Amino acid sequence: MTPDPYILFLLGLGLVVLLVSWAPVGLKRLPLTLAILCVGVGVGVFSTGLMAFNPDPRTWDTVTEKLTELVVIISLMGCGLKLDRKLGWKRWAVTWRLLAIAMPLTIGAVLVLGVWGLGLALPMALLLGAAMAPTDPVLASDVQVGPPGSGEEDEVRFGLTSEAGLNDALAFPFVHLAILASLGGLATSEGLLDWGLVKVGWKIAAGLGMGWLVGAAFGWLLFRDSSRRLSHLGDGLIALAATFLAYAATELVHGYGFLAVFVAAVTIRNWERDHAFHEEMHDLSDQVERLLMMLLLVLFGGALANGLLASLTWIDIAVALGILLIVRPVAGLLALIGAPQPFREKLLLAFLGIRGVGSIYYVAYGLNHGDFGNSERLWALVGFIVLASIVIHGVTATPLLERLARWRTARAG
Repeated sequence: MTPDPYILFLLGLGLVVLLVSWAPVGLKRLPLTLAILCVGVGVGVFSTGLMAFNPDPRTWDTVTEKLTELVVIISLMGCGLKLDRKLGWKRWAVTWRLLAIAMPLTIGAVLVLGVWGLGLALPMALLLGAAMAPTDPVLASDVQVGPPGSGEEDEVRFGLTSEAGLNDALAFPFVHLAILASLGGLATSEGLLDWGLVKVGWKIAAGLGMGWLVGAAFGWLLFRDSSRRLSHLGDGLIALAATFLAYAATELVHGYGFLAVFVAAVTIRNWERDHAFHEEMHDLSDQVERLLMMLLLVLFGGALANGLLASLTWIDIAVALGILLIVRPVAGLLALIGAPQPFREKLLLAFLGIRGVGSIYYVAYGLNHGDFGNSERLWALVGFIVLASIVIHGVTATPLLERLARWRTARAG
């Protein structure tokens, strides 16, 4: 008898929830991560043929865009809530360097590799560059700072967390530029003017403004000097409410919702910074994020099992590894020239630029709103880079950070 697909789905969901709760402890002594395990589960389950559903993003492009969007915004709220360091030009100097220098250098280098190395059309190469620019806030959780007030906020972890919180929004103008190019708008002054004034100027300003307004409103509701303040409820679901309201309100005024969510989280964090309720909100946001991330990675494994990488050539693989292992590290190191951090910290900040869910979202968004033609090769490239990042960074991140911590201890002694 053929098993009921619904029952198989419930079985798989139960296993994923079990992995979410157990794996962080069970995998601590193994060279594996929860992300690697879930991708492997997805490949294994969908390779058996028991699941008739094919989770190929090329088929389910709109669903892929919305699901990855949901995971990213929840992750951005968690990123902002766990930052103990106050906002400041000098305090966040590493972040500004990575955003202002490393990200544009990465986009430019990938654009050149896409056009001259892979023979992609300019719009598609630009979309690939924009998708490869952000450090993923979802899959980079292992290299980020600890929960609010935990003290786990060295320069490397802080830099990667704050960068991931901001560059998912700041790569968006380049995605819009790729969409404009795909529609032939680069040849018109009206298209370029709209991109500069609206896609860059207004959308970033609206994201910053709406994020601050929503964050300030929630900060007042949660921590005002009254017995009626919402933090007394002790319900971390308020973090999800802030996430959805900040994102939706900003999108309604045509701003960057990703930016607004992170700004709202940082604003909330700045209200009564030592209050225990910050940890309640972070924990709830983190649990929901991990559950959605694992479901998404199982589906990603299913897409791999069903031929997502079938169109890859050896040249594609070489360029993809070059993007991951050369372009980002070199761009990161160039951005950190003159920074006061030791070279070991700079090297880790440059190397651990994990690519993941955000990259998938940007490709899905770009393809759904532009006219890029056949996207099979682009999906194969992005899928391979995300897979390689999950494996390479997943296996090396924890040992490298532990080694850095031992070096710091020995240096201090």
